Formats: sequence, structure tokens, C-alpha cells
Amino acid sequence: MTPAQLAALLRTVLLDAVDAGDVALSREDVPDTVKVERPRQREHGDWATNVAMQLAKKAGTNPRGLAELLAARLQQADGVAAVEVAGPGFLNVRVDTGAAGELARAVVEAGAEYGRTEAKAGTRINLEFVSANPTGPIHIGGVRWAAVGDSLARVLQATGAEVTREYYFNDHGAQIDRFARSLLARACGEEPPEDGYGGQYIQDIADAVLQDVAAAGETDPRTLPRPMAQEVFRARGVERMFGEIRASLHEFGVDFDVYFHEDSLHESGAVERAVQRLREAGHVYEADGATWLRTTAFGDDKDRVIIKSDGNAAYIAGDIAYYLDKRERGFDEVIIMLGADHHGYIGRMMAVCAAFGDTPDVNLQILIGQMVNLLKDGAPLRMSKRAGTVVTMEDLVDAVGVDAARYSLARSSADTTLDIDLDLLVQRSNDNPVYYVQYAHARIRNVARNAAEHGVLREDAFDAGTLDQPADGVLLAALAQFPEVVTRAAELREPHRVARYLESLAGAYHKWYDQCRVTPRGEDPVDDTHRTRLWLNDATGQVIANGLGLLGVSAPERM
Repeated sequence: MTPAQLAALLRTVLLDAVDAGDVALSREDVPDTVKVERPRQREHGDWATNVAMQLAKKAGTNPRGLAELLAARLQQADGVAAVEVAGPGFLNVRVDTGAAGELARAVVEAGAEYGRTEAKAGTRINLEFVSANPTGPIHIGGVRWAAVGDSLARVLQATGAEVTREYYFNDHGAQIDRFARSLLARACGEEPPEDGYGGQYIQDIADAVLQDVAAAGETDPRTLPRPMAQEVFRARGVERMFGEIRASLHEFGVDFDVYFHEDSLHESGAVERAVQRLREAGHVYEADGATWLRTTAFGDDKDRVIIKSDGNAAYIAGDIAYYLDKRERGFDEVIIMLGADHHGYIGRMMAVCAAFGDTPDVNLQILIGQMVNLLKDGAPLRMSKRAGTVVTMEDLVDAVGVDAARYSLARSSADTTLDIDLDLLVQRSNDNPVYYVQYAHARIRNVARNAAEHGVLREDAFDAGTLDQPADGVLLAALAQFPEVVTRAAELREPHRVARYLESLAGAYHKWYDQCRVTPRGEDPVDDTHRTRLWLNDATGQVIANGLGLLGVSAPERM
């Protein structure tokens, strides 16, 4: 019996009690979904619910009394072995062996769909992440967002949401000017300006721009007046750099649906339209020759200049226009993932959200990620051979591979500082978390191949009642948790929950492997227990593959 099946059964029991007049509730008082979860101590039962405690006040009774009424009705249902009332009104439910074992077949038959729900069906989400400036390779902080952001997109899609992955292409502003000046300086054999960009990649891109210009039969930009030459390096250099960024992300398994150019907001008049809309709503005023947004009316610590006294748009004006653009494109939720140095951005943007009449933390959600430290030989790794100043995506992938890089970055809460031991991630040992999970999948597939060689075939039989050993129950219980893990990971925007679950599931499988056999010993005949355990073996492999897929990590057949 899956958690969803038990939840549906509990709801039916509640509705039947209401219809019979045993409970002073209306059918509308009964929740659409009754929450069930694993008890903290397995000896208390397979599942627990506090629904009696939630509804007792409305029903005009005490929680324990309502729980006892529900327990008596639930005890009579097929698949329920025992129901106990605990504490102030918890219901602890034990399902019979056959009902629990049916999950193995249900998982295999569901295949890649197991764990997926329609909880967010009909919700359009715009998820913006990475958005590194096209002035250099993606540094390790951006790589963390690539892994976490893409995993979050997959998790949200698994709950039925329509997700658009978006990259905000910062091609407007002072950093692009510095980038262009740095390229021009390198092309002319000069050192970059003090506020410019260093690293071998600047020389590489400058050389590539010169080659592109020559191939196109255009004038060597070094012979042009400095401002004209800088524009050549700006246009071609940004295009080259961003092409490298997109290629690196693709190799990392991350592709975006939309690449939104910051410049387009200024060129299209979107900034002016957004300011005018806020002005019409009464949230804009003039002071000291500048135009201000009254963000303090919505919880910000100070009002914000949106048009400076020189007539140019302040940086936040582009952010305001960009948020409005996303909402006008029909997105219900706008999620923005930012680095650790952007905490100050939250208050002002939530105020902007409210000023447009939207709901902060619902229509606009901002996630802040913390720093990543890479360790090699026990010491911090601080410098890239190519970038010169930071560790890049290529450095990490070259050191440990895409799977280990993605998994290690996605397995911890993004709002905590992360230390990654590169030496550990290349070890083929249980201390390496990605190896531990992937090895479990490879072992599962090897068991299936071995079973076929011994004539153990799933199609020949399935008898859920044979899954009666404690290790069978523990593994089935772990499999049953997967849909709830995915749902919670989506609700809390925490894909690391999937990784931690997979590690727990892999541990349960390895113990089961040591205690339960899929193939007979020696000359013993194949029986239904072997065949049914093959279903359980394959169900576990399916869940691990599904979970790794949500993290963008492969599930190897052999290791």
C-alpha cells in the first residue's frame, strides 16, 4: 500500500464517518489530501497521521476520541493489519505484508512515472539561474547554481509544473565596457586596465576576435580609433564568451529555454513602461532631481532611485522591468537564484513585487546560495589555470567528471557553505556519496542480469506475501517515501532532499542485498519468493534511476 493509497483510504473513512453521522463535520471539512508520514520509530507502525488532531476542534470532540473512532473504521479496511491510537491523537497504521509488498509491482509498472505527481499542474514557473556575466568563464559559485537550478527545474516538472529555464544575459553596463577594454588591450599587446579582466582566457578571446575579423575580411580593429575598436571587441568578444558559457553549460547537462538580453529592456522601452505603471499606481515620486520608487511602503529599508538625476536608469530599473516582463509573459511564479552577495537585493525586489500588486514570496521567490570551497590534497583550491583568479566549471569537471560534480553540488542545502573534497569524489568507495548511490544501481542491474541467467523471471510470478522479511519491509518502506520526498523537495525548493533520500535508499538496498536472495542457492529450485524479490530489486533500481534523473546524474548499468 503506497502512502497515496493510504491517504485516500483515510479520506474515504472520514467521509463515510461524516455521512453516517458519527462525526459532526461536513464533507467540505474533510481535507482533499490526508497527510501520512513515517513514524520516527518504526516499531510504532508503518505510517502515521495526525488528521484526528487537525479535525477534532471542528468536530467538537477531543482528538483522541476522534482518533479511536477512525481507528475502529480503518481497522476493517483491506490491507490494514493494525491501527493504534498514540499520544494525544496520532493514528499509527500497520499494513499487512501483502499490501506493503504490492508496492514493488506498482513501482516497476509505473516505471519512470513513479514519484511524479500533479501537485503543481497548471502552474507556470519562470526559473532564472546561473546568469553569469559574459565577461569570463563560469566560476564555482555559478556552477553550484547550474547544478541546483537544473535539479530544481526537474523536481518542479516532476510535480506537474510548467517550468521555463531562463538565463539573464547581462550585456548592458560597465562590466561589459571593462571586458571590451581588456580584450582590446590584450590584442594590442598591452596589459588590461586596472579595473579590467585578467587571465589567459582574455588573451584567447582577443586572438579569436582578430581571427574572426580577418576571416570576415573586415578591417583590423587595432587600426581603428580606440572607441570604434572597443565596440568591435565588445560585440564579438561578448558573443565569443557567451558561446563558450553556453557550450560549458550544455556539457554540464544544463540547457536554457530562454536567453534574455538585458539590453532589450532598455532598447524596447520596457524600463520606461514599468516606471510609468508604478507611477500610475502612485508609488513613484520626484526628489533631488531624481525619480524614486517608494519601496519603504512595502517593507524595504529605504526608497530606491530608479531614474538618476542625469536621466539614466538606475540598475534596479532594469530589474523592475524584467520582473514585470516575466509576469506579463504569463508566469505565475518567478524564481530567481542568486549568489551569497545578493542578500540586499531581496527586500527591494519584494517591495517591487508588492508595488505591482503581486504577493511577495509567492509570485516572486528569491533563493540565495552560499559559497563553495574546493579542497585538493586537504588544501583550498583557489585558482584556475585559465581564468587566473577563480576556479571554473571546467576545472571542477576536469577533476571529477560531470556526474560527481553535479551530485556533490546538489546534495547539500544551497543556503549553506559547501566544502567539496576533490580527492574523495574520485574514490571508488562508500565514502564517496555519488559512487555509493550509482554503485547501488549498478549492483541492482547486475542482480537482474544474474537472475535472468538462473531463470528467475519477473513475468513468471508475483506474490507480495513472500516479502515477509524485516529487510524486505525496510526496503519497501523506503521506496514508498519517494513521491513525498519529490513533493517536499519541490515545495521547499530543496532538491538536495532527493540526493539525501537516494543515499538512504542505497543503504537500505545494500543491507537487503546482504540478507535476502533473488537467486536460489546451489541446486535449489527457483520459487515465487525469488521471482517476487526480483520485482523488489528492480523497483529499487527504478527509483534510484528516477531520483538520479531528477539531479541530472546518470544511473550506470555497470561500474
